[in-house]
Amino acid sequence: MGVYYPQAVTVGKPIDTKTIADRLAKISTVSRADVAAVMAELPGVMADYLEQGKSVKLEGLGTFRLTLDTTGVKTREEFDFQKQLKAVRVSFIPAREGAATKGSTPTRALVPSGIEWLPYDGKAEEEEDTTTPGTGEDDGDHQLG
Repeated sequence: MGVYYPQAVTVGKPIDTKTIADRLAKISTVSRADVAAVMAELPGVMADYLEQGKSVKLEGLGTFRLTLDTTGVKTREEFDFQKQLKAVRVSFIPAREGAATKGSTPTRALVPSGIEWLPYDGKAEEEEDTTTPGTGEDDGDHQLG
């Protein structure tokens, strides 16, 4: 007999950099091109710091750091970093927000508190959701691709 677990399902296409840049431009004083240019440089800048052994904390987003997938050896003489290293990964820990006082628990900044969980019928959404998260308002941009 199996065990059944709830699972979050991602529907539709991923939100791309252009869409994020458009949204950020709408709520700031910079153009989409400026936002996109900065976002394009972010991975390289982060990689430089991670390569230096630093963690990268983006306020309101979270912290990124390198982790290793390795195999162990029984003796110090057998230790060989290059042979034991299987993979280098980037670990992400979402930022917490809210008070960490007695009786209250901080929440993850990227986990919305008002999620409505619905049964999944196995059908992907055909039309992209163009509402602004948290408002229910349509952003008016209905172009695809």
